[in-house]
Amino acid sequence: MQLVTEKLLLPEGCNLILGHSHFIKTVEDLYEIMVGTVPGAKFGLAFSEASGECLIRTEGNDPELIAAATENARRLAAGHTFVLLLRQAYPINVLNAIKLCPEVCRIFCATANPVEVVLAQTEQGRGILGVVDGFSPKGVEAEHGRAWRHDLLRKLGYKK
Repeated sequence: MQLVTEKLLLPEGCNLILGHSHFIKTVEDLYEIMVGTVPGAKFGLAFSEASGECLIRTEGNDPELIAAATENARRLAAGHTFVLLLRQAYPINVLNAIKLCPEVCRIFCATANPVEVVLAQTEQGRGILGVVDGFSPKGVEAEHGRAWRHDLLRKLGYKK
């Protein structure tokens, strides 16, 4: 076995949800979740099939995001994984619905940060071991940081 890392490419202003799933039906179910949960969201989805033709299956409503999700799926080359790129919505808006999708086994990350994916490469193929989401901490939050966080969450409408 060999350990490999791949950097994912996120278009400007995008969020990413990276997950593991188990069935080709994932593509259509995640599409339906996206259009039904946040109708104005722009998104691109790529799902890597792990048996049969082993194709990258795609859906979405934004050609740029579909192409970027597909390129990220190619870079990962890990079966039964999906890359979902979003604009005009945040992962928090759709994450619970995605987790409830019967085919979804695991969410590796939901972020707008730079992401590196840690993969195991074997004779059979590749699998995701984990992710590096963003950067390492640079310190501990002080009172002014706590106040900034408190204000930001209220400004964004996530807290009252």
